[in-house]
Amino acid sequence: MQIRFLIVAMYTLLSSLNPAFAEDPVADAQAIISEQIAAMKAQDAGKAYSFASPGIRGLFPDEKRFFEMVQKNYDAIFHAGNYAFGRSKLVGGGELVLQEVMITGPGGKDWTAIYEMRLTDDGSYKVNGVRMLKNTASTGI
Repeated sequence: MQIRFLIVAMYTLLSSLNPAFAEDPVADAQAIISEQIAAMKAQDAGKAYSFASPGIRGLFPDEKRFFEMVQKNYDAIFHAGNYAFGRSKLVGGGELVLQEVMITGPGGKDWTAIYEMRLTDDGSYKVNGVRMLKNTASTGI
């Protein structure tokens, strides 16, 4: 009985120290990706930028520069039509999530985006980079 109490106490303590401990990393990462895609489609630079990791924010220190970079380099995401989540991979126990996203971009062209989602100090996932592949096949991340 004491061992069970100790396990519950440890789980409770760890959960309170790191909010991500009790969460599903893949579901959390997918929710952030969906919110960022929706922000891009709505032309909401501030909201889209809020999902960028500290590393990305260091490269693009304001939302205007970030939004211009996305428009220029990630047109399929910026003007995403349909999209669906594919495979995911946890690295380092969930500190990093690689998430495959199949996207239909402008002109009906299909793309595969590999999102790198980084767990931040506050326990949330942020987009730390995206690699675009022009194809429709699974990449086997």
